[in-house]
Amino acid sequence: MSSQDVRGIVVGSRNAAVGFPAAIRILRAGGSAVDAAIAAVKAVEDDVRDQGVGTGGIPNLLGEVELDASIMDGRTLAAGAVGAVKHYPHPIEIARRVMECTPHVLLVGDGAELFARTHGFEPANLLTPEAEAVWQAVIHGERAPEQNVYEDRYQLYMSVVRRWTELLHRELFGTTNVIVRDLDGNIACAVSTSGWGFKWPGRLGDSPIIGAGNYADNRYGAAACTGRGEMAIRCATAHSVVMYLRFGLPLEDALRQAMLDLRHLEDPYAEAETVMNIVAMDRNGNVAAASTSPHATYIVQTLDMETYEERPRLYVPLRE
Repeated sequence: MSSQDVRGIVVGSRNAAVGFPAAIRILRAGGSAVDAAIAAVKAVEDDVRDQGVGTGGIPNLLGEVELDASIMDGRTLAAGAVGAVKHYPHPIEIARRVMECTPHVLLVGDGAELFARTHGFEPANLLTPEAEAVWQAVIHGERAPEQNVYEDRYQLYMSVVRRWTELLHRELFGTTNVIVRDLDGNIACAVSTSGWGFKWPGRLGDSPIIGAGNYADNRYGAAACTGRGEMAIRCATAHSVVMYLRFGLPLEDALRQAMLDLRHLEDPYAEAETVMNIVAMDRNGNVAAASTSPHATYIVQTLDMETYEERPRLYVPLRE
């Protein structure tokens, strides 16, 4: 692994590609890692084709889109996050405001929405016809929606709760994450998601949990996760990568060790094919990524590149 000092670099999940141009423009203009990371993620939140992030995300059990996001500044270790936000299309912007304008790190649900409204964020409908169609097809099965008449959301919930764990096995989840190192050598990490499709209302995954799905520290590096968030929460996976870097492990070895930690989970949902992905950057701007899927990739772009480059992730299966 190269130990060169790389400044002006963006790395992320493949679905972050739509946001890379915005991040690169900011870096070329001398902007900060925080600004670039948020701009990249915000572009993904606006991409209605992505059903795992922002507007158009697959809804929860009750057909409501709930969004989570976090941002961490590796220079100051400041962080902000929001969870279970239902009516605001850019949770990453709200997370930044939490980081910059409050003594808190994480706001959720009604409190997060009150905060967003107080700070002038505009509400919007997050449920697209395409995402609603996916939800309708799963919830109602082969029966047409008009054949199922429910008096309220609670009655609807009761009609499917017995099938809830079955729905979760569909593993309809997605997240976007971006790590940036700017020209001053500062690192920032941003993550955003609509979470696990058909999740229990109010469920939070790893994306808004600092240390689980997002961690950045200029002294050592940064990491961010996508996939089964509960796994990353229980193993503090993003922080683990950075911790292993602190202990002196090379970047790919730090990733491998954090992935191997997941094998100790006792979890009926943690099956051999369960997806966990990590992207990471060391303190010098070198990047790598890992996955439990054998053919997974990630993307990276530096300021001297015309466009992003897609690279294979280190394959670390969940089970031996």
